[in-house]
Parts: sequence; structure tokens; C-alpha cells
Amino acid sequence: MTVQPGNPTEIDLLIHARWVIPVSSEQSVLDAHCVAVDSGLIVEILPSDTARQFYLPKNEVVLANHVLIPGLVNAHGHAAMTLLRGAADDMPLHTWLHDYIWPLEGRWVSEEFVHQGTQLAIAEMLLSGTTCFADMYFFPDAAARAAKDAGIRAQLAAPVLDFPTIWATDADDYIVKATQLHDSYRNHSLISVAFGPHAPYTVSDAPLRKIATLAEEMDVPIHMHIHETAQEVSDAVTATGKRPLQRLVDLGLVSPRLLCVHATQLTDTEIALLAETGASVVHCPESNLKLASGFCPTGKLAKAGVNIALGTDGAASNNDLDMFSEMRTAALLAKAVAGDASAIPALQALQIATINGAKALGMDDKIGSLEAGKYADIVAVDMQTINAIPLYSPLSHLTYSTNSSQVSHVWVAGKLLVDNRQLTTLDLDLLRTQTAAWQTRIQSGTEN
Repeated sequence: MTVQPGNPTEIDLLIHARWVIPVSSEQSVLDAHCVAVDSGLIVEILPSDTARQFYLPKNEVVLANHVLIPGLVNAHGHAAMTLLRGAADDMPLHTWLHDYIWPLEGRWVSEEFVHQGTQLAIAEMLLSGTTCFADMYFFPDAAARAAKDAGIRAQLAAPVLDFPTIWATDADDYIVKATQLHDSYRNHSLISVAFGPHAPYTVSDAPLRKIATLAEEMDVPIHMHIHETAQEVSDAVTATGKRPLQRLVDLGLVSPRLLCVHATQLTDTEIALLAETGASVVHCPESNLKLASGFCPTGKLAKAGVNIALGTDGAASNNDLDMFSEMRTAALLAKAVAGDASAIPALQALQIATINGAKALGMDDKIGSLEAGKYADIVAVDMQTINAIPLYSPLSHLTYSTNSSQVSHVWVAGKLLVDNRQLTTLDLDLLRTQTAAWQTRIQSGTEN
């Protein structure tokens, strides 16, 4: 859009802020700038003092003490599991999953559970600045409905396993349902679909080969827990003679489509392989720490040029969906693991939580940075809170001192979903009532 001063163009929205951090720009922090938005897209980022010469907005928002950033991209989670927050803590992954979570899911998961649990998760994510999330869980159609109604962006990695669950009977059934879900949302502006084979130890070779072929034909990502623990790797070597990642290479899954979630057990050779093939790693530091799963070598991955995204994992193993907390933990942990205080600096941490996540999901041409032509997925963060002063660098503060409670406004495709800390598309009182009912049912072990 070309506009001339003195002849302002009508647009939907102009958001002024003390600072704008586009993420992709060579100028990491823009002072006293604004974002012009029309028809859900960013039109231009320009100095506030000249904006009104060029644009006549229907709505204008002035945030004098705030920083605008791209919406955060939570690249891995299990949203409905928010209803199991705190149900099983302080135990390793294998015990947590096999002895507690899978039995709870077998008893309680239903379409209603997924829809209402995802609504609860979306409320938490929006209030903490997440505008796009990737999710792997049963009844992804129910999660898609919750996301669509709330107005948040989501990529649903429809799960695939060898064994039956309440959602599907076998690997072929899961795959059919994933393709049907993709057909339903093929052209949707907010919802996209990926294949979500759970892990190398829960999906056999034949369905993985089929997924590799279908993902290429359908042009969708493959989202998978890979090298999450040392036990996973050692068990695979005992069973197959191969480390899981090598098996996936042999099956044709390792490509730019692949999201390797967790990846705490990587050799230097495997890091080089990921860099060569263009696969992404989704780092979930707080869940990995809580389950004692290991440390993702993000410093080495970054130096090798591997795309690193960030995820919270599910609230049953984290136990929150706060991407600001996750970003800070990722930056601090990277330094400790690498023994290098310069590993994952502030700007790179923000990129991991935004544009890198968008790239992993195959959406970096649409979201992840504040650029003309991209969707107006924007978050405003208040920098006048007591923990944010004095302020020498807003970029540093975003990574090292910002709390999610500082998020004041959230837009997705130009639509205001959080207005001065108030949700506009979700009813918090209703969510509290629904959640209390689930807690009572689960604690009492009764269906009503």
C-alpha cells in the first residue's frame, strides 16, 4: 500500500507504543513507533509522530509505556491437559506417563474434556501473550473448535499411535482422521493441521513411512516427541540397534517438515544432521527440568544453525503455559549448559519464542514478526511495572525480567482478544465453573 502525506489512507487500526520490536528488523528496537493495521494485516511500521499524515484509523490505541512485540508462538503443548494440572507431580517421565497420566486420560478424556480443557488453556495463553499454539492431543477437532471460537491461531498435530485410545483404534484410523481434519480446515485463516506421531517408541515403521509420504503430498509438518530421555534412546538401541533419530532418517521423516520436540539427547553428529536436513527442534525447558528428562543443547544447536522453537509442553508437566517464563528459563539454561554466558542472548531468545516457532510450524511467511503483509498478531507489554524499572533495554527486560501479568493487550489478525488484561472472547467465570466441575469429578472418581 502506497500512501502520501496530506492524503491519509483509511485503515482499521493504528497502535502507538513507546517501543516496537519487530524481531526480524535489523533495528531490533524502534523508539516511539506505531503499527498500522488493515483487514487483519500489518500495513506498515512507522514513527508515531508522522503516522497521522499517512493514515486515518477507525480505531487508535496509544500505549505510552509499552513495548509491542510479535505474538508468542507456543510450538508444543497438549492444551486439554490443563485440566490435569498438578494431578501427578515430582516423578520421572516414564512413571508419570505410564502410571498416572495415561490411566487418567483413559478414564476421563472425551470430546467435552478436550473442548473445555483447551478453552482453559487458551485463556491462560492469551493472557500471557501467546497468539499461536501447536497442539498434540486427542479429539483435535474439539480443540480446533475452541481455538476458532476464541480467535487464537492454532496448528493441531493430530496424534498417531499404534494402540487404540478413545479417539481412534489403530495407526491407520488415526491417520485417516488426521487427513479428514486437514480437509476440514484446509483454507482456514486461523487453524492448520499437522501429523502428530507421538514418539518413535509408540509408532511402528509402516505408519511412519505412510506419514512421511502423506505429509509431503499434503504439505504439512510432522510433530513428534524425539530423544526426550536417555531411557528412550537406550531402549531403542536395545530393541532396534539404532538411535531413534537414525531410524527416522531411514524412514524418510527427517526434513524441514519435522519438529523434534524435547531433543534432550543429541550427539554432535545428530546436531549436524538436523542442521543439514533443516529439521526444527522444539525446546520445552521447564517440562524437561520438572521431569528430569535432560538438557536440550540449545547453544550447540544455535551455533550449528538449527532452527530452535519454544514450547511449554502441557500444563500437567510444566505446570503452566507461560511463554515469558519459558523464554527466560531457556535463555538461562542455555548459558549453564553451554558454560557460556553469551549463549542464547536476549534477542535470540525472543526470536526462538516468535519467528523461529513460526518457521517450525511452516508459518513464518504469515506470522512471527511484525512486518508489512503479515497477520497483525501483536502483543503489548507494560514496561512501567515495578519489576521493569529502571529500564535500560526493553529487549533485555522482555527476556530476563518480564512477567506474563505485564501483557495488557493482544491482537490476532487485528482482532483485539485481550483488552487491558480482560479477555474479549472467553468468559472467565464460565471457565472457572467448568474447571471446578472437572476437578470435582476427577478427584472423586465419579462421572457426575
